[in-house]
Amino acid sequence: MPRPNLGLTSRSASGVQTAAAWSWLPVWRERWWAVMEAERAALPLWLPVAFAAGVALWFGLPWQSQRLAGAVLLAGLGLAGLLVRWRPLALAALLALAGMGVAQVRSAWVAHPVLAAPQVVLLTGTVRLVTDNPDRDRWRMTVAPANSWLPALVRISLTGAPPAGMAPGAQIRVRAMLRPPAGAAIPGGYDFARRAWFDGVGASGFPLGSLIITAPAPPPQGLIARLAAARLALTRRIRAAVPGEAGAIAAAFVTGDQGAIPEITKQAMRDSGLAHLLSISGLHIAVVVGGTLFLMRRLLALSPWLALRLPVRTIAAAAAALVGIGYTLLAGAEVPTVRTILATLIVLVGMVIGREAFSLRLLAAAAMLILALRPEALLGASFQLSFAAVIAIVALYESSLGRWLTVAGEDEGPLRALWRHFAGMLVSGLVAELALASIGLFHFNRTGLYGVFANLFAIPWTSFVIMPALMLALLAEIAGIGALVWPLVGKAMTVLVSLAQAAAASPGAIVRLPMMPVSAYALIITGGLWLALWRTRWRWWGGGVMMVGFAVAFAASPPDLLITGDGRNAALRLSGDRLGFIRPRTGDFLRDVWGDALAADGDVNLVDLPGTACSRDACVGRFARGGRDWRLLITLSRDYIDRPRFEAECARADIIVSDRRLPHWCRARWQVFDRTALAKSGAVAIWLDPARIIRVNDRAGDHPWRPVPALARRGDWQSARSAHRSGS
Repeated sequence: MPRPNLGLTSRSASGVQTAAAWSWLPVWRERWWAVMEAERAALPLWLPVAFAAGVALWFGLPWQSQRLAGAVLLAGLGLAGLLVRWRPLALAALLALAGMGVAQVRSAWVAHPVLAAPQVVLLTGTVRLVTDNPDRDRWRMTVAPANSWLPALVRISLTGAPPAGMAPGAQIRVRAMLRPPAGAAIPGGYDFARRAWFDGVGASGFPLGSLIITAPAPPPQGLIARLAAARLALTRRIRAAVPGEAGAIAAAFVTGDQGAIPEITKQAMRDSGLAHLLSISGLHIAVVVGGTLFLMRRLLALSPWLALRLPVRTIAAAAAALVGIGYTLLAGAEVPTVRTILATLIVLVGMVIGREAFSLRLLAAAAMLILALRPEALLGASFQLSFAAVIAIVALYESSLGRWLTVAGEDEGPLRALWRHFAGMLVSGLVAELALASIGLFHFNRTGLYGVFANLFAIPWTSFVIMPALMLALLAEIAGIGALVWPLVGKAMTVLVSLAQAAAASPGAIVRLPMMPVSAYALIITGGLWLALWRTRWRWWGGGVMMVGFAVAFAASPPDLLITGDGRNAALRLSGDRLGFIRPRTGDFLRDVWGDALAADGDVNLVDLPGTACSRDACVGRFARGGRDWRLLITLSRDYIDRPRFEAECARADIIVSDRRLPHWCRARWQVFDRTALAKSGAVAIWLDPARIIRVNDRAGDHPWRPVPALARRGDWQSARSAHRSGS
């Protein structure tokens, strides 16, 4: 008798089909491990990337619950990697978790009181820092108040030039208006409150009366104070010896102080791709350290007795390291300078022990050290620009193309060697500019196209003319004959500025882009790192990821309406890449920030446009977006407005913008942005097709530097109404 069919055959067939469906897994797993084996040498380079991803995750997730969920997820991934013995996954997850932890610890470590609400105070205290900007006729001081109820550090902005005797350590007294540090002027923009948090500043403001120096600054005590005083004195001496913008740039080359450089010159340097010369980094440290190394070896070699009995190479390397460290401290120890000196010290150690030290692993170690000590540096354009350029160039020279450009061929003639060096400079500049372009577009909404060609002249000019002239001038200054050499420095700087202005003013020199989405920037950075760090053909997938990121960036539409956090200023995007400002007296800062964010080339006053009707109290504007007409109501005064007349206008408006607290009966058809709403949201960016809103405070979340909402002063409307009724 045949056995009954109990369904075993069908289940077996199903199992065979399932096994066939999943048969590709072992194949892909083998391919994955083959790729990982081929890329074994590049795997350590991703360790600081994982750490930086954790830092970025902590800063990017606005709410504590989200950060906690991210930490739990990373811990779970790390544990899973350990259980399945997949070390790359476990190590990457745990390093990302460590990055989140370091950012949290750093934020808690610098925690300090922040002013809760605006107030007028009689400020007395000790000046800690003085920075001036002669180009804008402004200067700023950071004060440690003697007032016990104020934060530990307060920053005051003043007009004019610093008075005589103003220096760190001076005692001052001034009546000032203080406010909590302001947040970003636009969602996704530069966050002043975050910078103030990590700088220890709890309030900022401006004077309401004359500044009085009650006690002059004492002689600086301690190494750091003496270096700061020397840096300030040297900066002022260089500016006095070389007048104008040439002297301001010369001071930036020596001490890193860019405050006196005219804004138009800074923009020309950025647009021409030469802004990296203003920041003391690789080129400057290389010239100073390399020059010291060369001179020390030659001086010691002049004596045969010393050359035969002393380790000349080690002594010269030690002297160069000390000079480099001193130069770094004198220049303020900014992130690019610290990154460069760390890399330089490792190179010097490698030279002493007879090993080649300059590589991507060296950069990875420097990045890891900086982020471990100052994780907030990751968000700054300075950190990103400096590391992106160097990573791109080192990755180039570790590739087959780079080796062809650097290794001389057999029986290579002088013409071929000259061509190879020129091609190397051209390709290096092109690769560096491509790496910097996306960062410039994200942070500054613009980038230059002719930086490669400008740098072909600017870098040799800086290396062989400007830096030696500066070193000679400083030595001559010590000898008391600096007046003979400073004019040469001024002429060399003038040539550099002329080059920057010519490159920036050339047709088609600038590419502008409105606000880039963070997702697009993340794709571009991920693709760039993928392209630079891997070694096999797998690396070329990074180019595709970058292209997707650029496509997302160029497809993104800019916001239609921008409103400040106090409601006093707003701007409407108009046709022809223009901005319409609701207040004619909108400051230059907002005009520049908003113009860059929307890639707008010009601006007009909204009250001058057709279709806008204004009175002393309010303006009503009409515009079309997304196939429909929008009605915008803006209040202009704080006087009482009769309800019967104003309530109907509110009801007809789609959007209301006001710097006052509006009554409950003033409601728009879509959104009201008055002082009460903006105190909670901060500055806002609004898209109308389709309609969506991004708020600054939603981006800041509950991070400790989130601007403290200014409490709406209750009674404004009622007091105005009472005054109106009483006839006052």
